[in-house]
Amino acid sequence: MSTKPTENAAIQLINWITERAIDGIPPLCSAENLALEYQIDTSYPDTEERIESLINWETSKNFTSGFITGLGGIITIPVSVPASMGASWVIQARMAAAIAKLAGHDIKSDRVKTFVLLTLVGDACKDVLKDVGIKVGQGFAKAALKSVPGKVLIEINKKVGFRLLTKAGEKGAVNLAKMIPLAGGFIGGAFDAAACRVVGKQAKNLFYTPKDDK
Repeated sequence: MSTKPTENAAIQLINWITERAIDGIPPLCSAENLALEYQIDTSYPDTEERIESLINWETSKNFTSGFITGLGGIITIPVSVPASMGASWVIQARMAAAIAKLAGHDIKSDRVKTFVLLTLVGDACKDVLKDVGIKVGQGFAKAALKSVPGKVLIEINKKVGFRLLTKAGEKGAVNLAKMIPLAGGFIGGAFDAAACRVVGKQAKNLFYTPKDDK
């Protein structure tokens, strides 16, 4: 019988993800250092190309189930969430934070951290924002990153945490497929990679605009 996620568990989870995504966890470097790797690479013509390359590389990590499993084996999650899922969220959030950094944002700020977490729910981020009274439209992210009050940030964090915990507790075809050694690894890897790409695109939409390269 499933247990309904609690507010405390939701907060614990998002704090755990945020800390490891921003600061890094061996063998992963910090989000700032990840962004720096792309910033100093002169082979990229602009920020957008750097962001796209970053998304592609981090997506490939999520597809490699062995990498996720290895990272999951060295982490301890404060709530009842599969280690591999927690590891995947850390990789995705670190990628989103690095994208924010490449786009010129302060990833140590509470607002940016909240929006980094928001990318983890993918296409559902619009629903979360609407729930807290934020209208989603062109350029909303830029304004929100400057004006969203602290109380709203806390509510967004809670809603993201609840959604992630609910997702972790769901039993679906992908979870069953992972029980089959070869096919399961491929299906699970493809699912994680697809989720990572969605997060990357959300982060790009939230933090970057073409004029940032001007």
